[in-house]
Amino acid sequence: MNRLILIVVLALVMATLNACSTTFDAAEAYKGESAHEIYQHGVDQLRDNDFQNAIKRFEALDVQYPFGSETETSQIYLIYAYYKTSDFVSAEASAGRFIHVHPTNPHVDYVYFIKGLSNYYQNLGVFEKIFTVDLATRDLAQMQKAFNDFSELTRLYPNSCYAPAAHQYMIYLRNLMAKHELEVAQYYYCRCAFVAAANRANLVVRDFEGAPSVPDALVVMVKSYRQLQLTQNMNEAFSVLQANYPNSCYVQQAMQL
Repeated sequence: MNRLILIVVLALVMATLNACSTTFDAAEAYKGESAHEIYQHGVDQLRDNDFQNAIKRFEALDVQYPFGSETETSQIYLIYAYYKTSDFVSAEASAGRFIHVHPTNPHVDYVYFIKGLSNYYQNLGVFEKIFTVDLATRDLAQMQKAFNDFSELTRLYPNSCYAPAAHQYMIYLRNLMAKHELEVAQYYYCRCAFVAAANRANLVVRDFEGAPSVPDALVVMVKSYRQLQLTQNMNEAFSVLQANYPNSCYVQQAMQL
């Protein structure tokens, strides 16, 4: 395992050095070519999965011919190429600019979708992609951004072909955020911060109805209120738990000291 990590680190260092060793001036590149030639060669490279060179051409087209007839389409291709090379920061930023400047583009729903995916994958570092990591233990600010992107897509373009996939991502991200809040509540409870534990668990129940983490959050609420000797609050939380999950292991857990 240590040897694998070392190999990954060395590969990252070499990639960084290679990136730093070359410079690309989008304003000066491909000066002998017309806007259409730059665009067409970029499209050809995109089809050949030569994303790095496609990126250079589309960046040059955007700088040299910002109002060209094919530039708007090339910006979508550029967003896609950034995404395919795992440059999720550039993909998200470019997608955001495109949505702002071209809100009526017929393919803007696709741009929303790539923006959401880019925000989602920004939360994953190199090691998280290689090794299994529970995302609920991570800072989920980027995940919230991804959720918002997918939510905007489904709200503005409910009939988009990307809407069903965006909706599935929303369900997954919502459950992930609920699990994150539950783990924070459990962390507080284990450290006898019962007020904070009850409040965080209540947030899960209130804001993430139907999520798999809700019954566990109700258990945390019951136990926290018991420790705080808030009998009425404890009974109310237990009643909700018992009514929604009767004869379940959660009811038994809530009754344990």
